[in-house]
Amino acid sequence: MTVRMRHTRGHTNNRRSHHALAKPAITKDEAGNSRLRHRLSPVTGTYRGRKVIDLNAKLEKKSKKNSELKSS
Repeated sequence: MTVRMRHTRGHTNNRRSHHALAKPAITKDEAGNSRLRHRLSPVTGTYRGRKVIDLNAKLEKKSKKNSELKSS
């Protein structure tokens, strides 16, 4: 069986130089709120200029559910 070659710190660090994490791609929507790209705006509920989710209705439904759980 052959002896494996040693890897120096420099060799290891050269390989690891490509392991850095990329910064998240943050963009601003029409209202000026920052959000991640290719995702729904959590403030306005829009995606690519179209209203996708009615956030007010969603919050009302959530609060109604929470109040029912607290009362029982």
